[in-house]
Amino acid sequence: MDIDQTLDAVGPRLKELRQRRDLTLSELSAETGISVSTLSRLEAGLRRPTLEQLLPLAASHGVTIDELVDAPPAGDPRITLEPLPTDDGRTILPLSRRPGGIQAYKFVLPAGRDDDEPDLRTHEGYDWAFVLDGQLRLVLGQHDLILKPGEAAEFDTRTPHWFGATSAGPVEFLSLVGKQGERAHLRAAPRRRLTDPST
Repeated sequence: MDIDQTLDAVGPRLKELRQRRDLTLSELSAETGISVSTLSRLEAGLRRPTLEQLLPLAASHGVTIDELVDAPPAGDPRITLEPLPTDDGRTILPLSRRPGGIQAYKFVLPAGRDDDEPDLRTHEGYDWAFVLDGQLRLVLGQHDLILKPGEAAEFDTRTPHWFGATSAGPVEFLSLVGKQGERAHLRAAPRRRLTDPST
């Protein structure tokens, strides 16, 4: 594929990525600083993107420029782990890079207090968490659970839920979430098979 064909194919890919994220052109414009009219022309294939436009678009959609222009695979499947910034001491590491669908994350939470008041939240979707190290406190509806290394939980995120560490120390866990959970990660509902192991 030559450079002209590659650039001509970017428009439909940009539109698909935006629609997968349920973003309007105005919302994407606010994220990237690119005008709505320019975004519309890029998606329609009426304008070829420049590198200055591809960089913020790739960052906004969470893909590499190679993925944006559909460059041939380089053969290296390794993912660069770049922590997402948080204001509350958590470390969030994205473990996947495919746009749309299920996304994988590693969370590292600092030690908490046993009397921490959970900030219960809800959102559409499902969540799956697997504890790697430490003790993860999961408040899920009426359940208040402690998950230990090797234990996992899966739940409907429309039920109020909250994750936290205990006074025993920091906790590390993996989480698989869909796009709704990715946009508002911390919310849930117990599935029938999820029970408190202490009862």
